[in-house]
Amino acid sequence: MLKINSDKHYFIAEIGHNHQGDIKKAFELFKAAKLAGADAVKLQKRDNESLYVKKYYERSYDNENSFGNTYGEHRKFLEFGEVEYKELKSYAKELGIDFFATAFDLKSVDFLNKIDLPAFKIASGDLLNIPLQIEVAKLNKTIILSTGGGTMDDVRRSVDAISKYNEDLIILHCTASYPSEIHDMNLNIITTLKKFFPKNIIGLSDHENGIDAAPVAYLLGARVFEKHFTLNRSWKGTDHAFSLEPLGLSKLIRNLERIPAMLGVAKKSFLQSEKEPINKMGKSIVAKCNIKKGEKITFENIAFKSPGSGLPPFRVYEMINKITKIELSEDTLIKFEDLD
Repeated sequence: MLKINSDKHYFIAEIGHNHQGDIKKAFELFKAAKLAGADAVKLQKRDNESLYVKKYYERSYDNENSFGNTYGEHRKFLEFGEVEYKELKSYAKELGIDFFATAFDLKSVDFLNKIDLPAFKIASGDLLNIPLQIEVAKLNKTIILSTGGGTMDDVRRSVDAISKYNEDLIILHCTASYPSEIHDMNLNIITTLKKFFPKNIIGLSDHENGIDAAPVAYLLGARVFEKHFTLNRSWKGTDHAFSLEPLGLSKLIRNLERIPAMLGVAKKSFLQSEKEPINKMGKSIVAKCNIKKGEKITFENIAFKSPGSGLPPFRVYEMINKITKIELSEDTLIKFEDLD
């Protein structure tokens, strides 16, 4: 199971198949994600021959992002097996970063369970796949459920099914388009999910082509974030173009980390850090001209000038019509002890 503190953010770098079937690139992606501040890295696991109908699996797949002549060859080229997953698990442990994967079918559930990763991701495409969800739930691992393409009834159905076996469930708001247009993000759904599922941690699977959505989602109550990650957006593959590179990922995570500190406390008070600038910019009550001893204080013989090291202007009403005990030269700070 994952150890997620609902008071802090938890960030998942979604690598998917951006490693291009090359374990060395996967190692580089794991390390770069860790250096950028990610809490976890995630891959995708498919048993391709059993996942797709034969006609779809064998269809021609001749395009600039293809790694094979047919869709099946393409998917097979990108898939890691047991050896790679065990090596990556060991490397993630060495780095100190969580590692898990999305299971797209029952055979992949069994595969990942044997590798003994701490969590399972269920993709938006399987929001309606209750049989898959139940099998995952029975394994007593953390479950992260994406809800793209679904209605609230679909989400309730999945939550009810999973929760009968496993309450360690995180629900991610998601728009299942790649990339997602700003007007399709609908981040206010996060508040709806928090309302209907108060016992669950809510998060965002973010397909926006930028770094703005996650901080807004945090303010709405999201605490777990998933974002596609690559080393080079120009690489061959369909996901790279809307993925973040290391610099973008580090900036996004930095922005999330700043939010709690920026929110601070609800009590309005004077801060020590404000002392010097407020003194410089603030105003004090001073003599506008030379004021003789025994003269009355009026609005005509006082002024409000910087710095603000003396009595503030709002206290002027307490000294109007009082008599001076001493002579006050121009620009002298006026004090109550100097007045009768």
